[in-house]
Amino acid sequence: MANITDRRIGKRKKNERNSVRAEYELQPLFDVFYTAKMAEGIKSGTLRNYRTNWQFFLEYLDIKGLAHDVRHVTTELIRQYIVWMLTEKRRFDGHKYKPEDAKTVGLSPVTVNTRINTMRTMFKFLYEEGKIEFDPFASVKNVEQDAPDIEILTIEELRALLAVPNQRRYSEFRDYVLMTLLMDAMLRINEALSLKVSDIDRETSMVSVRAEIAKNRSQRSVPIQRRTLNLLLELIKENGDFDSEYVFLANYGEQLTQNNFRNRLHNYAKKAGVAKAVHPHLFRHTSATLFLEAGGDLRHLQILLGHKDLRMVMRYTHLSKSSLKNQHNQYSPLNQVLSPLSKERKIKR
Repeated sequence: MANITDRRIGKRKKNERNSVRAEYELQPLFDVFYTAKMAEGIKSGTLRNYRTNWQFFLEYLDIKGLAHDVRHVTTELIRQYIVWMLTEKRRFDGHKYKPEDAKTVGLSPVTVNTRINTMRTMFKFLYEEGKIEFDPFASVKNVEQDAPDIEILTIEELRALLAVPNQRRYSEFRDYVLMTLLMDAMLRINEALSLKVSDIDRETSMVSVRAEIAKNRSQRSVPIQRRTLNLLLELIKENGDFDSEYVFLANYGEQLTQNNFRNRLHNYAKKAGVAKAVHPHLFRHTSATLFLEAGGDLRHLQILLGHKDLRMVMRYTHLSKSSLKNQHNQYSPLNQVLSPLSKERKIKR
């Protein structure tokens, strides 16, 4: 006779069920991935994107009534997720600063690929760590996307933008200084907003981009014009009432945020009559283009922009049509073959 303390067939201990849930539940697996990336020293912005894109995927599972079980995440499910983002998901859904007419159905291929690449990184990690038996993203390709047609601002539009802020008001003077710095130093917006007083060298007119805020994790020093330096020093003096090491502050002394400045820049563009979608990074695109058009070379531009690969610089240099036409008129091979027309040709009919 079996001992009465023996476990009856079919009866499970409560903690066994819990261990199965923990093994296949998606959130704990994401937490393992997230912790590993934190341990690798991944930048906070990248970690934030990991979490945002992960929540986006969980939202899809909830909408479709699917369990948060890793065994349900198949290649077919991922492709259905991609199609849903392209054809059903509403852009800027819940975004309080976006107008309703901008909330169209269907995310752009660029956005979809960004969401997918986060998931791809996570599931590749889980597979290599032995946490899952197969990688559902192994055969999933990115959505085909056209090269972005990026506009730049004209000299007239830049002047119109800079003319809008009332420099007698603290917040608008600060914005004027920030726009000037973005234009002169070609910084990324997070680099500019993270600028500390100690990052400014008054003797050499250089600003230092610290490694921890640079996109490529490499420190660089960027020269600025004397007029830009003077504006920064004037702003620092205005900040004297605030106990902060940062240069760009909100009205109550806290560090200025990207969203705050982005919204203010949008309003400046409207007042200036600039019809283009003006955003902080557009200063970087525009300044890189103007730098080349004025005769600057790619190698020096690469250093200013903080890119390790020279090929990356080409993404920021969208030469204007007028510059392209001038170059073509000057260097066209046809000029070497045929003499220039001295007078208008008259054709008899």
